[in-house]
Amino acid sequence: MYKNVISAVFTERINRFIGSVKVDGIVETVHIKNTGRCKELLLPDSTVYLSKSDNPKRKTKYDLIAVEKKLTNGKVLLINMDSQAPNVAVGKWLNEGNLFGKDTKIRAEVQKGNSRFDFYAENGCRRAFIEVKGVTLENDGIAMFPDAPTERGVKHIKELAECVKEGYEAYIIFVIQMKGISLFMPNTNMHKEFAEALETANECGVKILAFDCIITPDTMAIDKPIPVSIAAITEISSTKL
Repeated sequence: MYKNVISAVFTERINRFIGSVKVDGIVETVHIKNTGRCKELLLPDSTVYLSKSDNPKRKTKYDLIAVEKKLTNGKVLLINMDSQAPNVAVGKWLNEGNLFGKDTKIRAEVQKGNSRFDFYAENGCRRAFIEVKGVTLENDGIAMFPDAPTERGVKHIKELAECVKEGYEAYIIFVIQMKGISLFMPNTNMHKEFAEALETANECGVKILAFDCIITPDTMAIDKPIPVSIAAITEISSTKL
């Protein structure tokens, strides 16, 4: 999935897109492939993983793709931070026949109304729109989304609910970019409107799924379904619906 991966020591985040690291004691400027806050991850002296670009014209020759998070129990959790990785992983997972079967036609980045959804799936009379959200926020084994207010995310949820009313199937897949997670839930404290929209969409028939991933410094792949808690309900996601 990634090429030329090396480890480094994180020093500081300069802005949403740029960070500073030390590679073998030499300070390097790197591109951060996640514009979320990630304050609990990008801490000084954290071990991070970089992918070296083959493009000599780039301003930064490294992409920051993963980070090691030290847990309170002394263990280390490897978290992929690449915001593009969840779509890549879900695309591969869908094309392998998960969720709808192997004969399904899968298209990426499909326009519907005022939104561009991550995937559209069609198999016989089944037609579905799918939105993917990457999750990097973890607290005591619980994964949460979002880590910052997301009006765009609320818009997508509401439009998926409209798709259901028009006769389509609709899915939101939360890709938890780590292992060791016991539960997924919306981050109500961070963005109450997102949590409320998710609950309403669930009631309208939008299927809310969450999966953890097998993570290495240079790969990320969809693995197991994770229980989803939305308000008063808790349900177990399934890979075959």
